[in-house]
Amino acid sequence: MSETSKVALITGSSRGIGAALAQRLAGEGFRVIVNYAGSAGPAAAVVASIEAAGGQALALQADVADPVAVGVMFEEVERAFQGIDVVVNCAGVMQLASVADSDDQLFDRTVAINFKGTFNVCREAARRLRDGGRIINFSSSVIGMRSPTYGVYIATKAAVEGLTQVLAQEMRGRGITVNAVAPGPVATALFLDGKSPELIERMSRVAPLERLGEPGDIAEVVAFLAGPQGGWVNGQVVRANGGLC
Repeated sequence: MSETSKVALITGSSRGIGAALAQRLAGEGFRVIVNYAGSAGPAAAVVASIEAAGGQALALQADVADPVAVGVMFEEVERAFQGIDVVVNCAGVMQLASVADSDDQLFDRTVAINFKGTFNVCREAARRLRDGGRIINFSSSVIGMRSPTYGVYIATKAAVEGLTQVLAQEMRGRGITVNAVAPGPVATALFLDGKSPELIERMSRVAPLERLGEPGDIAEVVAFLAGPQGGWVNGQVVRANGGLC
């Protein structure tokens, strides 16, 4: 099957890293589904950008924390494109607080989107992906940093890594690889919001490459894992972080 007949569903792809992934995979010839929870305008803009460059894209709304909505989204993709080959779990939230100060709302929302959302999408992907497909989840390199106030966020990403490695084993016999990408700090709203310029500057110097990552840096890693060159990488967590940890 040629890349131009393959279909990639990317959750949380209306902005930031997800939008960069959508545009990058569209550039490789994938027909791309731009999933969003509430940002219809930015999602439409990503679709328009892909189509302007000669690609095919479709925006679909679904809250990944809702298993029914996720199932409906997969059904809509199958109706539109007759199958799915690549699923990228990019939807995520980050709200920082110490463990002592993390209230139930913070905990429940972070778990619902980062972990349950990833699980919901992985479950549908495991049932529906065409043989030879790819499942690519998102973890985070902050797992290795053990930074205060990141407790709930790190816990969800550690769960995603465990899920990734088990699902890779369960896909035996179908040629489907399951991996996770764990970015370091990337210059997106998710990372930059709420941080002072001084803190951002200091954090940009921590990695040996002495800069923040860009969405395009992560898109290149995902494109590798989604393409034929990444076919022998399976059950792994790729820490794309400039040598941070």
